[in-house]
Amino acid sequence: PEKTAKRRAKHLNVHEAGKSDCGVKSNLKSIPGVMTIRGCAYAGSKGVVWGPIKDMIHISHGPVGCGQYSWGSRRNYYVGTTGIDTFGTMQFTSDFQEKDIVFGGDKKLAKVIDEIQDLFPLNRGISIQSECPIGLIGDDIEAVSRVKSKEYNGKTIVPVRCEGFRGVSQSLGHHIANDAIRDWVFDKITSETERRFEPTPYDVAIIGDYNIGGDAWSSRILLEEMGLRVIAQWSGDGSLAELEATPKAKLNILHCYRSMNYISRHMEEKFGIP
Repeated sequence: PEKTAKRRAKHLNVHEAGKSDCGVKSNLKSIPGVMTIRGCAYAGSKGVVWGPIKDMIHISHGPVGCGQYSWGSRRNYYVGTTGIDTFGTMQFTSDFQEKDIVFGGDKKLAKVIDEIQDLFPLNRGISIQSECPIGLIGDDIEAVSRVKSKEYNGKTIVPVRCEGFRGVSQSLGHHIANDAIRDWVFDKITSETERRFEPTPYDVAIIGDYNIGGDAWSSRILLEEMGLRVIAQWSGDGSLAELEATPKAKLNILHCYRSMNYISRHMEEKFGIP
């Protein structure tokens, strides 16, 4: 269409000799409903940080397309039985339709959580990854999370405000996902959870490795052969219990700075973990 062509004309250009650049416009926010060649805030949260956590179910809350686009394209290897105690390669979506945009999707989200509990009772927790329409219509995913968490005996249910249009790339999605772990996992750790963990002086966490093709496993082997105990991998082949254990680590080993520097800084400031 003419309007779209005019806007996209700025995205591709020929570099001419003697000019400092070719005039391409980038670093612009995604437009809700328009496919983009790069990731968005939702992709940074769901596809990178939360998605590889294997024993939680991650709901793509919104139309089916975003969830499909972010599903199964990364080789985040994990150990477990898919559909029983691990869910990394499965796609869960609230499958928004026009009526959901008009009337809101809170009730549908609550129903999805109920169905997940019936079908996959061994899941350890649920995250709600919000897509663009959720921010545009104002669904109260936090309220649904609190109600359903209480209904299911304090189950960890995490609302993540990672609507794609919030950032110009995946990066803000990483930050939002980190903040959600801080607010909805760390800040809700109970004394019972802490009692289950027995620390040693050699506990370390691998932060920002998504086990693409199994690379985190290689790092883990080397660290353990040095005599260290890896208590958590974030988030490739990771679990909710590992997230909860991380504040007890003696050292965070940061691999992907761009995606996990926020939570690592927080743990250094609050828990004294270098």
